[in-house]
Amino acid sequence: MSATEPSSHLPRLHRALGDLLRAQRVAALGTLDAQDPTQPFVSMVPYALLPDGAGFVIHVSGLAPHTANLQAAPRAALMVMASEPETGPVHALPRVSIDVRAETPVPHSPAWERARDAYLARFPEAEPMTALADFRFVTLSPTRARQVAGFGAARTVEADELAAVLAYAAAAPAP
Repeated sequence: MSATEPSSHLPRLHRALGDLLRAQRVAALGTLDAQDPTQPFVSMVPYALLPDGAGFVIHVSGLAPHTANLQAAPRAALMVMASEPETGPVHALPRVSIDVRAETPVPHSPAWERARDAYLARFPEAEPMTALADFRFVTLSPTRARQVAGFGAARTVEADELAAVLAYAAAAPAP
């Protein structure tokens, strides 16, 4: 197996989760409202996978409410789900809700460069936006997840298992 070939020894549900995270490019981001922390706030964010299973990176505007929310309370959640089929039931769509901790790397630090490289590898068209002063990279470190792989196939995925899944997803070629 080469360094870029996905691990074939991962359990089936781990591979399914990694494939889902690699195939989709956007997630719902759940944060707590910075003005009223009792109120949830959900937005859509494009995401990229950090190498070696470290987590996710998003690129957000300082003008966006979710950015202020993450600064006020760095605990958040991402939800990624399979695309809806044109016909048929939607209740068993594969999906995952991931608890994360947000951190904003210092611009031009090694962590920032790593986040930028991962993000631009997935979204090269976003390169001009990385020069805008009000935009920043935010890394999202997963703490656990709840995976639904289909009807009757739900499970909790702890951080160590999730790191293996993310490493698999980051190393495998895009579907």
